[in-house]
Amino acid sequence: MLATSYIELSKSALKNNIEFIRKHLGEEIKFSSVIKGNAYGHGIESFLPLAEELGIDHFSVFSAYEAYKAFKAKRNKNSKIMIMGMITNHQLEWAIENDIEFFVFELDRLLSAHEIAKKLNKPALVHIYVETGMNRIGFSKDEMEQVISLLKTEYLTFSGLCTHYAGAESIANYYRVKKQIKNFRDNLKFFRNNDLMPQYIHCASSAAAMNYSKTRFNMVRIGILQYGLWPSRETFIQYLSGKEAKVNPLERIISWKTTVMNTKSVKRGEFVGYSNTFFAQDDMKIAVIPVGYSDGYSRSLSNFGSVIIHGIKVKVIGLVNMNMLIVDITDIPETKKGDGVVLIGSQNGQEITISAFGDYNDQMNYESLARLPDNIQRRIID
Repeated sequence: MLATSYIELSKSALKNNIEFIRKHLGEEIKFSSVIKGNAYGHGIESFLPLAEELGIDHFSVFSAYEAYKAFKAKRNKNSKIMIMGMITNHQLEWAIENDIEFFVFELDRLLSAHEIAKKLNKPALVHIYVETGMNRIGFSKDEMEQVISLLKTEYLTFSGLCTHYAGAESIANYYRVKKQIKNFRDNLKFFRNNDLMPQYIHCASSAAAMNYSKTRFNMVRIGILQYGLWPSRETFIQYLSGKEAKVNPLERIISWKTTVMNTKSVKRGEFVGYSNTFFAQDDMKIAVIPVGYSDGYSRSLSNFGSVIIHGIKVKVIGLVNMNMLIVDITDIPETKKGDGVVLIGSQNGQEITISAFGDYNDQMNYESLARLPDNIQRRIID
């Protein structure tokens, strides 16, 4: 049985985005595809094999749980998976046995990885995450001697040195980011001076990779860009600066669609839906859509959001329910049960973008996408 709505992922759009990113960053830089948050709502099980088809073979997730999903989804035996966040010590054995790479940012995890790798007689593939000014996770300077000592054993492979920049998508954070860049370079120098060189040096997300070219090193962790969206308007404007053609080179991968559940006539003077938030000032016709806030369609879009039916944008009226929302189809009375509805995407020249969808409900692109539930069917097109 299928869910009440479905998501389409465009292969041609992803191909376009990957080609743009590779051309902009250079072919020599490793592209790690960030698929945390269920591939930003696109679905790990659907997105990962699609990206593999287009030449991507390195994937970054947040947790061991996501790593397991990615491990099951991958089709290329040479594809690598890297955990950037949560992995408990008892999950380390599975990761090491299956060549899963993982961030290490505390001595407890590094010591446990060393002990388990020694027991298995197989090196753990660790990426050392250093604190540079984000003040979230990362090794501090006073822990480095122990880190160095452990990395020089035969049971730990120094797969990467990494960090993350705080707010690289905004010029308001310029000085903080520049200070972080310097701190990261100082850490890199420290490891080199101790005769340790990682396989990969990576600290650039989509925003940093676009706005600070010197942060790219030999690997970048690309999330939002590959899905066809910019980290911020500032990043897009900076990219366009000096370019003759002011054209967005990225294409949105995702569309979200459903169908009309039923239609109904409402008399003037009647209220529509829960509470008294919408009052019919004239006779009107409405359509009920089988999508609500349990499906990721925010309640804050009540009396505010839009959908597309028959190539026409129509307004959401009344409160968005757990499983349903109502739209005004007075201007398209021919609408009937089973007709297509676009929640995010385009139809006959009309479009509801992720950005617009996010603006409507005061969410950023990342949040709007990540809130799309896992149980919505994902379909690959073109």
